[in-house]
Amino acid sequence: MADSNNTLDATKVRDLFPAFDAQNLKGQAFFENAGGSYTCKPVLDKLETYYRNTRVQPYSPYPASIAAGKAMDLSYERIGEAMGLPQEWIHFGPSTSANAYVLSHAFATMLSPGDAIIVTNQDHEANSGFWRRLENVGIEVREWQMDPQTGTLNIVDLENLLDKKVRFVSFPHCSNIVGEINPAKKICAAIHAAGALAIVDGVSYAPHGLPDVGDMDADIYFFSAYKTFGPHLGAMAIRPDIAMRLPVQGHHFNHKSLRYRLTPAGPDHAQIAAMSGIADYLEIIAQMSGHDTPGNTPFQQAHNAMRATEIALMQPLLDWLGERNDIDLIGPEQAKNRAPTIALSSRTSGFDLAKKLAKHNIMAGGGSFYAQRTLEGLNLDPEHGVLRLSFVHYTTENEIDQLISALSKEL
Repeated sequence: MADSNNTLDATKVRDLFPAFDAQNLKGQAFFENAGGSYTCKPVLDKLETYYRNTRVQPYSPYPASIAAGKAMDLSYERIGEAMGLPQEWIHFGPSTSANAYVLSHAFATMLSPGDAIIVTNQDHEANSGFWRRLENVGIEVREWQMDPQTGTLNIVDLENLLDKKVRFVSFPHCSNIVGEINPAKKICAAIHAAGALAIVDGVSYAPHGLPDVGDMDADIYFFSAYKTFGPHLGAMAIRPDIAMRLPVQGHHFNHKSLRYRLTPAGPDHAQIAAMSGIADYLEIIAQMSGHDTPGNTPFQQAHNAMRATEIALMQPLLDWLGERNDIDLIGPEQAKNRAPTIALSSRTSGFDLAKKLAKHNIMAGGGSFYAQRTLEGLNLDPEHGVLRLSFVHYTTENEIDQLISALSKEL
Protein backbone atom coordinates (compact mmCIF):
# COMPACT_ATOMS: atom_id res chain seq x y z
CA MET A 1 0.00 0.00 0.00
CA ALA A 2 1.15 3.51 -0.78
CA ASP A 3 2.98 5.33 1.99
CA SER A 4 1.67 8.65 0.62
CA ASN A 5 -1.79 7.72 1.90
CA ASN A 6 -0.39 7.01 5.37
CA THR A 7 -1.33 3.37 5.01
CA LEU A 8 0.80 0.64 6.51
CA ASP A 9 2.99 -2.02 4.93
CA ALA A 10 1.20 -5.25 5.88
CA THR A 11 4.37 -7.34 5.60
CA LYS A 12 6.19 -5.21 8.17
CA VAL A 13 3.16 -5.13 10.46
CA ARG A 14 2.68 -8.89 10.33
CA ASP A 15 6.32 -9.43 11.32
CA LEU A 16 5.21 -8.20 14.75
CA PHE A 17 2.63 -10.99 15.13
CA PRO A 18 3.96 -14.53 15.73
CA ALA A 19 0.56 -15.95 14.75
CA PHE A 20 1.37 -15.33 11.09
CA ASP A 21 4.27 -17.78 11.38
CA ALA A 22 2.15 -20.51 12.96
CA GLN A 23 1.84 -23.52 10.64
CA ASN A 24 -1.79 -24.21 11.52
CA LEU A 25 -2.72 -20.66 10.46
CA LYS A 26 -0.82 -20.60 7.17
CA GLY A 27 -3.15 -19.66 4.30
CA GLN A 28 -6.01 -18.93 6.70
CA ALA A 29 -7.48 -15.46 6.29
CA PHE A 30 -8.55 -14.18 9.71
CA PHE A 31 -11.86 -12.30 9.61
CA GLU A 32 -13.01 -12.71 13.20
CA ASN A 33 -10.89 -10.05 14.86
CA ALA A 34 -13.91 -8.52 16.60
CA GLY A 35 -13.99 -11.66 18.73
CA GLY A 36 -10.31 -11.37 19.60
CA SER A 37 -7.25 -10.19 17.69
CA TYR A 38 -3.85 -11.83 17.35
CA THR A 39 -1.41 -10.84 20.10
CA CYS A 40 1.51 -8.60 19.16
CA LYS A 41 5.12 -9.50 19.92
CA PRO A 42 5.78 -6.65 22.41
CA VAL A 43 2.96 -7.97 24.59
CA LEU A 44 4.07 -11.60 24.32
CA ASP A 45 7.65 -10.66 25.15
CA LYS A 46 6.61 -8.82 28.31
CA LEU A 47 4.28 -11.62 29.33
CA GLU A 48 7.06 -14.19 29.00
CA THR A 49 9.59 -11.97 30.77
CA TYR A 50 7.28 -11.55 33.74
CA TYR A 51 6.51 -15.26 34.04
CA ARG A 52 10.18 -16.23 33.70
CA ASN A 53 11.83 -13.56 35.81
CA THR A 54 9.37 -11.91 38.18
CA ARG A 55 6.61 -14.42 38.89
CA VAL A 56 6.43 -13.35 42.51
CA GLN A 57 4.08 -11.28 44.62
CA PRO A 58 4.70 -7.67 43.52
CA TYR A 59 5.43 -4.64 45.71
CA SER A 60 7.53 -6.41 48.33
CA PRO A 61 11.00 -5.02 49.23
CA TYR A 62 13.18 -7.55 47.38
CA PRO A 63 14.56 -7.13 43.83
CA ALA A 64 12.30 -9.49 41.87
CA SER A 65 9.20 -8.15 43.60
CA ILE A 66 10.24 -4.54 43.06
CA ALA A 67 10.77 -5.28 39.36
CA ALA A 68 7.36 -6.96 39.16
CA GLY A 69 5.63 -3.95 40.68
CA LYS A 70 7.46 -1.55 38.38
CA ALA A 71 6.39 -3.58 35.34
CA MET A 72 2.75 -3.36 36.45
CA ASP A 73 3.00 0.34 37.25
CA LEU A 74 4.40 0.98 33.80
CA SER A 75 1.26 -0.47 32.21
CA TYR A 76 -1.03 1.93 34.05
CA GLU A 77 1.17 4.80 32.96
CA ARG A 78 1.53 3.71 29.34
CA ILE A 79 -2.11 2.82 28.68
CA GLY A 80 -3.11 6.13 30.21
CA GLU A 81 -0.65 7.91 27.95
CA ALA A 82 -1.99 6.05 24.90
CA MET A 83 -5.53 7.21 25.74
CA GLY A 84 -4.57 10.81 26.48
CA LEU A 85 -5.19 10.39 30.20
CA PRO A 86 -3.29 10.46 33.52
CA GLN A 87 -2.53 6.98 34.82
CA GLU A 88 -4.89 7.54 37.76
CA TRP A 89 -7.78 6.96 35.37
CA ILE A 90 -6.73 3.42 34.42
CA HIS A 91 -8.17 0.22 35.88
CA PHE A 92 -7.59 -3.37 34.76
CA GLY A 93 -10.05 -6.19 35.36
CA PRO A 94 -10.62 -9.74 34.08
CA SER A 95 -12.78 -8.60 31.14
CA THR A 96 -14.99 -5.73 30.02
CA SER A 97 -18.05 -7.74 31.01
CA ALA A 98 -16.63 -8.19 34.52
CA ASN A 99 -15.72 -4.50 34.75
CA ALA A 100 -19.22 -3.42 33.69
CA TYR A 101 -20.77 -5.89 36.13
CA VAL A 102 -18.75 -4.47 39.03
CA LEU A 103 -19.53 -0.89 38.07
CA SER A 104 -23.26 -1.62 37.80
CA HIS A 105 -23.20 -2.91 41.38
CA ALA A 106 -21.33 0.18 42.52
CA PHE A 107 -23.81 2.51 40.83
CA ALA A 108 -26.75 0.52 42.24
CA THR A 109 -25.83 1.62 45.76
CA MET A 110 -25.19 5.22 44.74
CA LEU A 111 -28.33 5.86 42.65
CA SER A 112 -31.77 6.38 44.17
CA PRO A 113 -35.20 5.12 43.13
CA GLY A 114 -36.62 7.57 40.63
CA ASP A 115 -33.24 8.29 39.04
CA ALA A 116 -33.01 7.46 35.34
CA ILE A 117 -30.29 6.07 33.07
CA ILE A 118 -30.14 5.71 29.30
CA VAL A 119 -28.83 2.74 27.33
CA THR A 120 -29.11 1.90 23.63
CA ASN A 121 -30.28 -1.06 21.59
CA GLN A 122 -27.14 -0.76 19.46
CA ASP A 123 -25.04 -2.20 22.29
CA HIS A 124 -23.22 -5.43 22.88
CA GLU A 125 -24.93 -6.99 25.92
CA ALA A 126 -21.95 -6.35 28.21
CA ASN A 127 -22.56 -2.62 27.96
CA SER A 128 -26.32 -2.82 28.25
CA GLY A 129 -27.54 -5.82 30.21
CA PHE A 130 -25.88 -5.03 33.54
CA TRP A 131 -27.08 -1.43 33.42
CA ARG A 132 -30.61 -2.53 32.54
CA ARG A 133 -30.73 -4.65 35.69
CA LEU A 134 -30.65 -1.45 37.74
CA GLU A 135 -34.37 -1.37 37.02
CA ASN A 136 -34.62 -4.03 39.75
CA VAL A 137 -33.61 -1.44 42.37
CA GLY A 138 -36.03 1.23 41.18
CA ILE A 139 -33.93 2.97 38.54
CA GLU A 140 -35.79 4.06 35.42
CA VAL A 141 -34.10 2.61 32.32
CA ARG A 142 -34.67 4.50 29.08
CA GLU A 143 -33.66 3.13 25.69
CA TRP A 144 -32.05 5.29 23.03
CA GLN A 145 -33.20 3.38 19.96
CA MET A 146 -31.34 3.22 16.67
CA ASP A 147 -33.04 3.69 13.32
CA PRO A 148 -34.49 0.25 12.47
CA GLN A 149 -33.51 0.62 8.81
CA THR A 150 -29.98 2.01 9.04
CA GLY A 151 -28.94 1.10 12.58
CA THR A 152 -27.88 4.72 13.21
CA LEU A 153 -28.17 6.38 16.62
CA ASN A 154 -29.59 9.88 16.12
CA ILE A 155 -28.35 12.39 18.70
CA VAL A 156 -31.66 14.28 18.51
CA ASP A 157 -33.40 11.17 19.83
CA LEU A 158 -30.96 11.14 22.74
CA GLU A 159 -31.59 14.78 23.53
CA ASN A 160 -35.32 14.04 23.68
CA LEU A 161 -34.64 11.43 26.37
CA LEU A 162 -32.39 13.59 28.52
CA ASP A 163 -33.78 15.47 31.52
CA LYS A 164 -32.80 16.25 35.11
CA LYS A 165 -33.59 12.69 36.25
CA VAL A 166 -30.92 11.11 34.04
CA ARG A 167 -27.74 10.25 35.93
CA PHE A 168 -25.75 8.64 33.12
CA VAL A 169 -25.93 7.55 29.50
CA SER A 170 -24.15 4.41 28.34
CA PHE A 171 -23.54 4.08 24.60
CA PRO A 172 -21.15 2.33 22.20
CA HIS A 173 -18.36 4.16 20.43
CA CYS A 174 -18.98 1.63 17.70
CA SER A 175 -21.48 -1.24 17.46
CA ASN A 176 -20.15 -4.76 17.01
CA ILE A 177 -22.93 -5.38 14.45
CA VAL A 178 -23.76 -2.05 12.80
CA GLY A 179 -20.12 -0.98 12.59
CA GLU A 180 -20.93 2.72 12.39
CA ILE A 181 -18.55 4.96 14.34
CA ASN A 182 -20.67 7.11 16.60
CA PRO A 183 -19.63 10.77 17.18
CA ALA A 184 -18.57 10.07 20.75
CA LYS A 185 -17.19 13.53 21.54
CA LYS A 186 -20.39 15.22 20.37
CA ILE A 187 -22.54 12.73 22.28
CA CYS A 188 -20.51 13.21 25.48
CA ALA A 189 -20.98 16.97 25.18
CA ALA A 190 -24.76 16.58 24.87
CA ILE A 191 -24.83 14.28 27.90
CA HIS A 192 -22.75 16.64 30.02
CA ALA A 193 -24.92 19.59 28.99
CA ALA A 194 -27.83 17.73 30.59
CA GLY A 195 -25.84 17.18 33.80
CA ALA A 196 -25.31 13.44 33.32
CA LEU A 197 -22.25 11.18 33.09
CA ALA A 198 -21.06 9.70 29.78
CA ILE A 199 -20.10 6.00 29.76
CA VAL A 200 -18.62 4.80 26.48
CA ASP A 201 -18.18 1.20 25.39
CA GLY A 202 -15.08 1.20 23.19
CA VAL A 203 -14.73 -2.56 22.82
CA SER A 204 -15.54 -2.54 19.10
CA TYR A 205 -13.63 0.68 18.39
CA ALA A 206 -10.32 0.33 20.25
CA PRO A 207 -8.84 -2.37 17.93
CA HIS A 208 -8.87 0.26 15.19
CA GLY A 209 -6.86 2.77 17.21
CA LEU A 210 -7.03 3.73 20.87
CA PRO A 211 -8.95 7.01 21.06
CA ASP A 212 -7.91 10.18 22.86
CA VAL A 213 -10.40 9.81 25.70
CA GLY A 214 -9.17 13.03 27.29
CA ASP A 215 -10.23 14.94 24.18
CA MET A 216 -13.47 12.95 23.94
CA ASP A 217 -14.32 13.97 27.52
CA ALA A 218 -15.93 10.64 28.43
CA ASP A 219 -16.32 9.94 32.14
CA ILE A 220 -15.84 6.18 31.74
CA TYR A 221 -14.42 4.34 28.73
CA PHE A 222 -14.11 0.55 28.33
CA PHE A 223 -12.09 -1.62 25.98
CA SER A 224 -10.99 -5.25 25.82
CA ALA A 225 -7.24 -5.77 25.61
CA TYR A 226 -7.52 -9.19 23.97
CA LYS A 227 -9.30 -7.53 21.04
CA THR A 228 -6.60 -4.87 20.95
CA PHE A 229 -3.52 -7.07 20.38
CA GLY A 230 -2.99 -7.66 24.11
CA PRO A 231 -3.69 -10.14 26.93
CA HIS A 232 -7.13 -11.30 28.05
CA LEU A 233 -7.98 -8.34 30.28
CA GLY A 234 -10.57 -5.59 30.32
CA ALA A 235 -9.31 -2.03 30.59
CA MET A 236 -11.43 0.85 31.79
CA ALA A 237 -10.67 4.52 32.19
CA ILE A 238 -12.68 6.25 34.93
CA ARG A 239 -12.57 9.88 35.93
CA PRO A 240 -10.82 9.70 39.34
CA ASP A 241 -13.36 11.78 41.26
CA ILE A 242 -16.12 9.43 40.08
CA ALA A 243 -14.09 6.37 41.03
CA MET A 244 -13.61 7.76 44.52
CA ARG A 245 -17.32 8.58 44.91
CA LEU A 246 -18.46 5.11 43.95
CA PRO A 247 -18.71 2.63 46.83
CA VAL A 248 -15.63 0.43 47.11
CA GLN A 249 -16.13 -2.97 45.42
CA GLY A 250 -12.89 -4.59 46.52
CA HIS A 251 -11.35 -5.25 49.92
CA HIS A 252 -12.41 -2.64 52.47
CA PHE A 253 -8.81 -1.67 53.23
CA ASN A 254 -8.33 -0.63 49.59
CA HIS A 255 -10.91 2.13 49.83
CA LYS A 256 -8.26 4.82 49.33
CA SER A 257 -6.68 3.15 46.29
CA LEU A 258 -8.04 4.22 42.90
CA ARG A 259 -6.40 1.22 41.28
CA TYR A 260 -8.13 -1.39 43.45
CA ARG A 261 -11.44 0.16 44.52
CA LEU A 262 -13.36 -1.16 41.52
CA THR A 263 -11.49 -4.36 40.64
CA PRO A 264 -12.35 -6.95 43.30
CA ALA A 265 -11.00 -9.90 41.28
CA GLY A 266 -7.31 -9.16 41.08
CA PRO A 267 -6.29 -10.15 37.52
CA ASP A 268 -3.07 -11.91 36.59
CA HIS A 269 -0.11 -9.69 37.51
CA ALA A 270 1.79 -10.87 34.44
CA GLN A 271 -1.02 -9.84 32.11
CA ILE A 272 -1.15 -6.39 33.70
CA ALA A 273 2.60 -6.07 33.18
CA ALA A 274 2.16 -7.09 29.54
CA MET A 275 -0.40 -4.35 28.89
CA SER A 276 2.35 -1.77 28.35
CA GLY A 277 3.30 -3.81 25.28
CA ILE A 278 0.17 -2.49 23.55
CA ALA A 279 1.50 1.05 23.89
CA ASP A 280 4.93 -0.08 22.66
CA TYR A 281 3.30 -1.68 19.63
CA LEU A 282 1.33 1.47 18.79
CA GLU A 283 4.53 3.51 18.90
CA ILE A 284 6.14 1.09 16.44
CA ILE A 285 3.11 1.50 14.16
CA ALA A 286 3.50 5.28 14.38
CA GLN A 287 7.14 4.95 13.28
CA MET A 288 6.10 2.73 10.36
CA SER A 289 3.47 5.20 9.22
CA GLY A 290 5.89 7.95 8.27
CA HIS A 291 6.51 11.49 9.45
CA ASP A 292 3.62 12.98 7.45
CA THR A 293 0.96 10.96 9.27
CA PRO A 294 -1.43 13.35 11.08
CA GLY A 295 -1.37 13.38 14.88
CA ASN A 296 0.26 15.26 17.73
CA THR A 297 1.43 12.10 19.54
CA PRO A 298 2.67 8.69 18.35
CA PHE A 299 -0.62 7.20 19.54
CA GLN A 300 -2.69 9.60 17.45
CA GLN A 301 -0.43 8.87 14.49
CA ALA A 302 -0.86 5.13 15.00
CA HIS A 303 -4.62 5.59 15.22
CA ASN A 304 -4.71 7.57 11.98
CA ALA A 305 -2.45 5.16 10.11
CA MET A 306 -4.48 2.16 11.24
CA ARG A 307 -7.71 3.85 10.17
CA ALA A 308 -6.26 4.87 6.79
CA THR A 309 -5.15 1.29 6.18
CA GLU A 310 -8.51 -0.17 7.17
CA ILE A 311 -10.46 2.29 5.02
CA ALA A 312 -8.33 1.42 1.99
CA LEU A 313 -8.95 -2.29 2.58
CA MET A 314 -12.62 -1.94 3.41
CA GLN A 315 -14.05 0.17 0.60
CA PRO A 316 -13.52 -2.37 -2.23
CA LEU A 317 -15.28 -5.01 -0.12
CA LEU A 318 -18.17 -2.67 0.66
CA ASP A 319 -18.46 -1.73 -3.03
CA TRP A 320 -18.61 -5.41 -4.00
CA LEU A 321 -21.22 -6.15 -1.35
CA GLY A 322 -23.29 -3.17 -2.53
CA GLU A 323 -23.62 -4.75 -5.96
CA ARG A 324 -25.12 -7.97 -4.58
CA ASN A 325 -28.85 -8.57 -4.25
CA ASP A 326 -28.52 -11.84 -2.34
CA ILE A 327 -27.10 -10.41 0.88
CA ASP A 328 -27.83 -7.32 2.99
CA LEU A 329 -25.07 -5.15 4.44
CA ILE A 330 -25.79 -3.78 7.91
CA GLY A 331 -24.54 -0.26 8.57
CA PRO A 332 -22.82 2.39 6.43
CA GLU A 333 -21.75 1.68 2.87
CA GLN A 334 -18.82 4.10 3.10
CA ALA A 335 -15.65 2.93 4.82
CA LYS A 336 -14.82 6.32 6.33
CA ASN A 337 -17.98 6.15 8.47
CA ARG A 338 -17.46 2.71 9.94
CA ALA A 339 -15.07 0.22 11.46
CA PRO A 340 -14.22 -2.91 9.49
CA THR A 341 -16.73 -4.96 11.45
CA ILE A 342 -19.10 -5.93 8.68
CA ALA A 343 -22.29 -7.86 9.45
CA LEU A 344 -24.25 -9.43 6.60
CA SER A 345 -27.76 -10.87 6.57
CA SER A 346 -28.81 -13.51 4.06
CA ARG A 347 -31.19 -16.43 3.60
CA THR A 348 -28.49 -18.71 4.99
CA SER A 349 -27.94 -18.47 8.74
CA GLY A 350 -24.85 -16.62 9.82
CA PHE A 351 -23.25 -19.70 11.36
CA ASP A 352 -23.92 -21.89 8.30
CA LEU A 353 -22.48 -19.28 5.96
CA ALA A 354 -19.36 -18.99 8.15
CA LYS A 355 -19.07 -22.77 8.01
CA LYS A 356 -19.15 -22.66 4.20
CA LEU A 357 -16.47 -19.98 4.12
CA ALA A 358 -14.22 -22.12 6.33
CA LYS A 359 -13.86 -24.52 3.37
CA HIS A 360 -12.10 -21.65 1.59
CA ASN A 361 -9.74 -20.94 4.51
CA ILE A 362 -11.77 -17.95 5.67
CA MET A 363 -11.98 -17.68 9.45
CA ALA A 364 -15.22 -15.82 10.19
CA GLY A 365 -18.05 -16.00 12.68
CA GLY A 366 -21.81 -16.31 12.49
CA GLY A 367 -24.50 -15.69 15.08
CA SER A 368 -25.80 -12.83 17.20
CA PHE A 369 -22.49 -11.94 18.90
CA TYR A 370 -24.11 -10.97 22.22
CA ALA A 371 -26.09 -8.31 20.35
CA GLN A 372 -29.55 -9.86 20.32
CA ARG A 373 -31.18 -6.52 21.08
CA THR A 374 -29.40 -4.95 18.12
CA LEU A 375 -30.59 -7.62 15.71
CA GLU A 376 -34.12 -7.37 17.04
CA GLY A 377 -33.95 -3.59 16.63
CA LEU A 378 -33.04 -4.18 12.98
CA ASN A 379 -35.97 -6.60 12.60
CA LEU A 380 -33.60 -9.55 12.24
CA ASP A 381 -33.92 -12.92 13.95
CA PRO A 382 -31.10 -13.40 16.49
CA GLU A 383 -31.45 -17.17 16.16
CA HIS A 384 -30.81 -16.94 12.40
CA GLY A 385 -27.98 -14.52 13.07
CA VAL A 386 -25.63 -12.74 10.72
CA LEU A 387 -22.28 -13.43 9.13
CA ARG A 388 -19.70 -11.10 10.65
CA LEU A 389 -16.48 -10.28 8.83
CA SER A 390 -14.13 -8.29 11.02
CA PHE A 391 -10.57 -7.29 10.28
CA VAL A 392 -7.89 -4.83 11.34
CA HIS A 393 -4.82 -3.12 9.92
CA TYR A 394 -2.79 -6.33 9.58
CA THR A 395 -5.23 -7.76 7.04
CA THR A 396 -3.94 -7.78 3.44
CA GLU A 397 -5.42 -6.91 0.06
CA ASN A 398 -4.91 -10.55 -0.96
CA GLU A 399 -7.01 -11.69 1.98
CA ILE A 400 -9.80 -9.31 0.96
CA ASP A 401 -9.64 -10.84 -2.53
CA GLN A 402 -9.68 -14.32 -1.00
CA LEU A 403 -12.78 -13.39 0.98
CA ILE A 404 -14.61 -11.96 -2.02
CA SER A 405 -13.79 -15.07 -4.05
CA ALA A 406 -15.13 -17.33 -1.29
CA LEU A 407 -18.32 -15.29 -0.92
CA SER A 408 -18.86 -15.40 -4.69
CA LYS A 409 -18.84 -19.18 -4.57
CA GLU A 410 -21.01 -19.61 -1.48
CA LEU A 411 -23.73 -16.94 -1.77
